[in-house]
Amino acid sequence: MPLHLMEHPEDVSIVRLPSGVEPDFDWQRGPLASLTRTADETSIVCATDVVPAAARSEGPFRAVEVAGPLAFSAVGVFVDILTPLAHAGISVLGLSTFDTDWVLVPRDRSADAAQAWRRAGFVITPTTLSGGGS
Repeated sequence: MPLHLMEHPEDVSIVRLPSGVEPDFDWQRGPLASLTRTADETSIVCATDVVPAAARSEGPFRAVEVAGPLAFSAVGVFVDILTPLAHAGISVLGLSTFDTDWVLVPRDRSADAAQAWRRAGFVITPTTLSGGGS
């Protein structure tokens, strides 16, 4: 069964702060909010509209979520997801949560990514579906 990918409509960005610096903005909004610390930096994934103007950042991206939860024993999920994008020349940022994997795709390449994934046999949908009918 092919993996189901869900593209969130909100723009997200990644912000770099110096090591140990606490963010002083509302970074916990958006379809995905993540704070990661290393000895060298603090990186934050958050909604683009909350990124401070002076912050060092990259984006906007579209957050694409693998429908989950995924088993911890699943092998090769990221490889399967990223290979079609590598062949299409699309640079991404990958993240994992406890339940699933996420791929941040540059907003201006999200249609190209969706096309590459569909050609590779993935199902990709928006997170919210609309339809007519009464």
